[in-house]
Amino acid sequence: MKYGEIFKKLRTEKGLSQKELTDRLTINRSTYARYETSSTQPDFETLSKLADFYDVSIDYLLGRTDNKNALHTQAGISDEAYNNLSAYQKEVIDFFLTRENLFFKNQPENLLDALEQFEVYYEVWKKQQENKK
Repeated sequence: MKYGEIFKKLRTEKGLSQKELTDRLTINRSTYARYETSSTQPDFETLSKLADFYDVSIDYLLGRTDNKNALHTQAGISDEAYNNLSAYQKEVIDFFLTRENLFFKNQPENLLDALEQFEVYYEVWKKQQENKK
């Protein structure tokens, strides 16, 4: 899928017109319209704005991966390795990859090896969150 098709798909999934989106992100509407037709490429700043707005990776925006939130790719875990995990294991990995305050956040080579320990920690954390409610 071309990046323009991905941009349009994400925008329509949010139920936004081009004008609504560009007003929110302070992007020129006619320039953005050319992004959706893949006739103009966005700059890095615009890619970052769009990725943050849609909560997806830049790799997803560019069509380099089918995983919207490809945090695992950014952490050095291949799509193949990630896709072989169970849904629960993916949930655990994603949980740890989004935690800035954890000491192993920047040690991706250990993530798959430590998955079992992460699962135990994650279950304890989830119980604590439930008890807070």
